Amino acid sequence: MAYNIQTERETLKGHIVYLGTVVEENLQCAIKSLVEKNPDLAYQVVQTDRCEIDAIEIDIEQECLRVMALHQPVACDLRFLVTVLKVNMDLERIGDLAAKIADKVLLLYKADPAYFLSDAMQLPEMFAGMFDKTVWMFRQAMEAFISEDTDLAYKVCLADDEVDLAKRAIYEDLEESIMNDPARQVYLAKLLSVARSMERIADHCTNICEDIIYMAQGRIIRHNLSQ
Repeated sequence: MAYNIQTERETLKGHIVYLGTVVEENLQCAIKSLVEKNPDLAYQVVQTDRCEIDAIEIDIEQECLRVMALHQPVACDLRFLVTVLKVNMDLERIGDLAAKIADKVLLLYKADPAYFLSDAMQLPEMFAGMFDKTVWMFRQAMEAFISEDTDLAYKVCLADDEVDLAKRAIYEDLEESIMNDPARQVYLAKLLSVARSMERIADHCTNICEDIIYMAQGRIIRHNLSQ
């Protein structure tokens, strides 16, 4: 029985890693579609989320519940399965947020294609740092899951503050730009939404890492990282 559940654990871990790979690629494409003003790529991101990521998430949840029912796990095996269920959900939500970013690209393009593709539509430079840090958090969160590295998981949790600060700075900059240039209000408001989506993605990366710590140590640190 122990061998069987260990095999099931490795299979589920592989499924989560695969889902993480698909989600990361879609997130990168969402960012690229905005930076490069590519509505075709944005549409691809939305379709991948609807047709692939959501289906994988459902399959993993069903498989996890099957293993729970079959093996009735306890202790570390139960913590692993609970973590898989929660990480699976966070990855799906990150996929949704990537699709939300891509959807903003499509809305801007449809509203005024010529203006959207013109040089007047420039992404503020501050977004680059936020994109890089959030993608870094995602990659490290997945690495921490694969290797069950709690030290790395803690580092990712602490990095969330940097993304929060970047979002706050972007909000202040964009709100001032909206006041000074009302004609660009629609475009700038969509960028506010993008910044919010990136901040939420960082939050989900933090959730994943908190669950990794729970899986490895049996400790819930959700409300106090200093414990």
